[in-house]
Amino acid sequence: MVGSRRVKAQTFAERRERSFSRSWSDPTPIKADSFHDSRESHDLQDSCGTLDGDFDLNWEAEKELEAMACDGEDFIPPKIMLISSKVPKAEYVPTIIRRDDPSIIPILYDHEHATFDDILEEIEKKLNIYRKGCKIWKMLIFCQGGPGHLYLLKNKVATFAKVEKEEDMILFWKRLSRLMSKINPEPNIIHIMGCYVLGNPNGEKLFQNLKNLMNPYRVAFESPLELSAQ
Repeated sequence: MVGSRRVKAQTFAERRERSFSRSWSDPTPIKADSFHDSRESHDLQDSCGTLDGDFDLNWEAEKELEAMACDGEDFIPPKIMLISSKVPKAEYVPTIIRRDDPSIIPILYDHEHATFDDILEEIEKKLNIYRKGCKIWKMLIFCQGGPGHLYLLKNKVATFAKVEKEEDMILFWKRLSRLMSKINPEPNIIHIMGCYVLGNPNGEKLFQNLKNLMNPYRVAFESPLELSAQ
C-alpha cells in the first residue's frame, strides 16, 4: 500500500468514456493511427492558451515521444484506479478489478500516512512498468467525500476554495496533469467514485478549478451518480 512504508519508518524511528462501464471494462487495443491523426486534429492554441514558443516546442516534443512509446496495434491505453484506504474493504478492490481488464492499474494508498508525492511517484512508476513512456488516458479516484468536496488524504480535503490557495494541493493537481496523455484524441477523463461531488453547486466549481489547474492538458471530470455509492 502506498504510504504504508512511511508508517513503518516512523515507527522504527520512534521505536520505532464518459461511461464508467465502457471506460474501464473495454480492453480494446487502440490503433496507432487514432493518436497520430490527433496531432493534426488538435489546435494547440485553443488548449494551451497563451504559451510561449519554448513551451510549445517542448509540448510537441513530449507528444512525439509519447506517441513513439505507445506505437503498435497491441497498445491498450492505461487506466489508473487510485483507491483510498478509507474506502470500505479497499484492500479487496485491486484484486477484483483486474480480473476482467489488465489495462486497469489499481493503486491503493494509505489515507492516513501517504503524501501527495507518494501517490504521484507510485503512479509514475506503475505507468512505466505498464509501458515505459505511456501516460494516463482515463483515471478513477475512489475516495470518501461528499457534495462539493473530496477527502483525499488525512487533513487534506479538496474544495473549490482550497484548490485555489493550498500550495501542496495545487502542486498535486498540476503534477498529476503532466502524467495525463497528450496524444489522446479525446479529453482525458477523471472519474470520481465513492462520493457524489456534484451534489451541490460547489462540486461544479471544484471540477472547474481542477480543470483550470490542469490546463493546458485536456481533462474532463465526471462524478456519475451510479458511481457515488460506496
